[in-house]
Amino acid sequence: MTDVAIFWDPRGFELDALGSRRYLRATDGDTPYVSVSIRMLSIDTPEVHYPGNAKPSRQDDNFAQLAEWIQQGKTPVQADLAAHLLPRLNTGVAGTLHEEQGKKATEAFKTLVEEKLARPNSSRKRSVFLRGADQPFDRYGRLLAYMAPNYNAEERAAMSLRDRATFNLLMVDNGWAASFPIYPSLPKHADMVLLQEAGKDAFENGRGAWQNPLTLTGYEFRMCVRLFEVTRKLAQGRKLSSRQRNGWITRFCADMTTREIFYPQDYVKVKPYNRIFIWPEDVAEAVGKLNLAPGAA
Repeated sequence: MTDVAIFWDPRGFELDALGSRRYLRATDGDTPYVSVSIRMLSIDTPEVHYPGNAKPSRQDDNFAQLAEWIQQGKTPVQADLAAHLLPRLNTGVAGTLHEEQGKKATEAFKTLVEEKLARPNSSRKRSVFLRGADQPFDRYGRLLAYMAPNYNAEERAAMSLRDRATFNLLMVDNGWAASFPIYPSLPKHADMVLLQEAGKDAFENGRGAWQNPLTLTGYEFRMCVRLFEVTRKLAQGRKLSSRQRNGWITRFCADMTTREIFYPQDYVKVKPYNRIFIWPEDVAEAVGKLNLAPGAA
C-alpha cells in the first residue's frame, strides 16, 4: 500500500506530449540538452555552478560565517530550520561538498543516458521522449519537462510503468537528485507514487548524495546563498523591509502523505521524499484542490 495520500492529476490524466528529440549533451545532473535546454521536472540535483557561473566551493567561507551568525541569533531563521542547517554549514566545506556532489550527479546522469538510450544489438541510440508542464519554460528559458527513453510500442507493451521510468525518476532513485515537485506542475498520481517510493528508498538506504548526512539539497544550497546575502546586509546595519528580510525562502511545503501544509521555514518538518512545494500565490488554490490542512506547529 502506498504512503501517498494526495491524489492529483493536473488538467486531467495526461500532460501534453512534446514528442521525440535527439539527446545532445548534459551540463548538470538535472539539465540535459535535447535540441533545447531542459530543466527536468520534480527533481533537484546539487549545483555545479551557482550563483551564475560561480563554483559552489566559493561559498565555503560564506557558509561558515552564516553558521556563526545563526549561532549568534543574527539571522531571520527559526529554531527548527537553524538546527537543521547548522551542522551542514559548520563544516567549513559545505560548498565544496555540494560542488563535488553536483559533479557526481552529472556523471550519474550521463551514465544513465548511455545505458538507457542504448539499443539491443544496435549502435544507433534511442531518441528521448519529452512530456511538458502547463508552464512550458522556466525563467532561464529552459524547457520544463519529464524525459524518458523513447521505447517503441512493442517494447512498452512488455514493460511496467517502473521499467520505462523517466530520467527524472531514475535520478531520484539513484540518490543524486532530491524530489522537488512544485505545484501545479505535479506528476500523475501513479508517477507521484513512484517518485515518493524511489525517494524514500534512496534516502533511507543512503544512496548517492544521501550517503552524507550533511548533504544540502540543491534548493537548500541556493537558499543558503540568499540567506547569507540577507544576513550580511543585516550585520552591516542596513534596514530591510519584511519582504527583503524574508525573501530568501518563500515556498510553502505540503506533505504528500498527510496532506498537511507548512509555512516556508517549516519545510524541514516534512521528510525530503514527501515534500511538495507551493508558491505563495498558489497556496489558496492548492489548499482547495489538494485538500490540505495546516501542519502541526
